[in-house]
Amino acid sequence: MAVKTMEDLFLHTLKDVYHAEKQVLKALPKMAKKAGSPELKQAFETHRTETEGQVERLEKVFELVGKRAQGKPCAAMEGLIEESKEAMEEIEDKDVLDAALLSDAQAVEHYEITRYGTMIAWAQQLGMDEAVGLLEQTLAEEKKTDELLNKLALANVNKKAKAKAA
Repeated sequence: MAVKTMEDLFLHTLKDVYHAEKQVLKALPKMAKKAGSPELKQAFETHRTETEGQVERLEKVFELVGKRAQGKPCAAMEGLIEESKEAMEEIEDKDVLDAALLSDAQAVEHYEITRYGTMIAWAQQLGMDEAVGLLEQTLAEEKKTDELLNKLALANVNKKAKAKAA
C-alpha cells in the first residue's frame, strides 16, 4: 500500500495495530499459562478479554473508514512477542520468569500506548470523531493495564525474582 496522504498513513497504522492486537490475543493465554504468580496470571487473563474488545473496536474503526478489517504484519509486535517466547523457553525459575513475562507485557503495553496515542491525534486531525472515541477507550485500557502491571512488579513479582539472586 502506497502511503501518500494522512488518510493512507492512518489506515496503514490501523492495519499494523490490528495485526498487533491479534498477535497479543494469541500470546496472552501462553503467558498466563506460564505465569506462576496468581495475580499476574489473572492480569493476563483479564487483559485477554479486554484485547478481544479492543479488536472489535478496531473493526468498527475500519468500518468508519470504509475498509475491510485487515492486518498487516507488525514487526515490532512480532519482536516483542518473540522475546517473551524466548523467556518462556529459557528461564526455568518461576519467579524470575514472572518478572520477565511482566516486563515483556509492559513492553507490549508501551508500544500499544504509543500507537493508540498517535492514531488518536491523527483521527482528530482527520475529523474522525467517532474513531477518536473508540481509540481513546482502548488507550485508557492499555494505560490501566500498564499501571496494574507496574503495581504487580513493585508489590511482589520483582521482589520474589530478586530473592533468587540472594
